Amino acid sequence: MENGLLVLLQRATHVTLQVLGTELGELGLTASEVNVLANLADGQARTVSELGVAAGVRPTTLTGVLDRLEQKGHITRAARPGDRRAVEIALTEVGAKSAGQVQRAFAAVEKQALAGVSPTAVNQARKVLTALAAI
Repeated sequence: MENGLLVLLQRATHVTLQVLGTELGELGLTASEVNVLANLADGQARTVSELGVAAGVRPTTLTGVLDRLEQKGHITRAARPGDRRAVEIALTEVGAKSAGQVQRAFAAVEKQALAGVSPTAVNQARKVLTALAAI
């Protein structure tokens, strides 16, 4: 019997996290911390709620991840200019270096995993994953 899409997605996620854990082990980050750095890798500061949406994590769950990243010197938190009620998350110099390493590892793993997959199939997969993420 053929596995369902969600079973395959879970398996792919598990394997991908294992590979990335090996590739990024020297950073000493959890998968959730890597996810946040990946979403900040473009260098743009984001509010907690914006980052939560981008990372697919609730702001309440994100708080602990941000606490650890701040303690490790990867991010700073500050009031957003023009809206002191909103807390803005930004990468530090150390965080930007780590985020760059995360970004390179993601690109390398993706390139290796998708080497034999057509661009059309990759685009279709992107649509499917986007739909699943929007539930």
